[in-house]
Amino acid sequence: MSDAVPRGATPEPPAKQPRLTVLSGPSGVGKSTVVGYLRKVHPEVWLSVSVTTRKPRPGERDGVQYHFVDDDEFDKLVANGELLEWAEFAGNRYGTPRQAVMERLEAGGPVLLEIDLQGARLVRQSMPEARLVFLAPPSWDELVRRLTGRGTESPEVIERRLAVARIELAAESEFDVTLVNTSVEDVARELLALMRDC
Repeated sequence: MSDAVPRGATPEPPAKQPRLTVLSGPSGVGKSTVVGYLRKVHPEVWLSVSVTTRKPRPGERDGVQYHFVDDDEFDKLVANGELLEWAEFAGNRYGTPRQAVMERLEAGGPVLLEIDLQGARLVRQSMPEARLVFLAPPSWDELVRRLTGRGTESPEVIERRLAVARIELAAESEFDVTLVNTSVEDVARELLALMRDC
């Protein structure tokens, strides 16, 4: 009976462990911009650093933008169940290290993943309690403008990206919450409120 609460006292509610928050949405919707702004204003938000088999780009540092590994190392991570999710994109593989995410959640801090639709679905399977947030464009026309406005890709590549974006937009109903990216500041504020309301 040592756990009994004295008469008149109210029991302490158990400390809530934060939920993992996953941000996803179509290519070109501004996920990286929103996350970059959120982390600048709220550095306490921990963003998982993905593992990738792609080569570093100029200015990228191992452990900052990505953990860069070769194919053999990636195979070992997959075989040992050390990735929460992983996917292949444009000939390279990307994955989320499981242990770092679990340690951060256990420490009680807000944890954010910024991943594609395939990755979000895999997280849903392995961590059903995670909160999946879909970042939507204000309109289809705006998404087209963002994807074509870069001016660096051929018409064929743009058409392929738009086809993928249509598929990604159709998956919105699989997510717990939708945020519309009309303003980076507003979306970052709404996302932070969701992460704190776990």
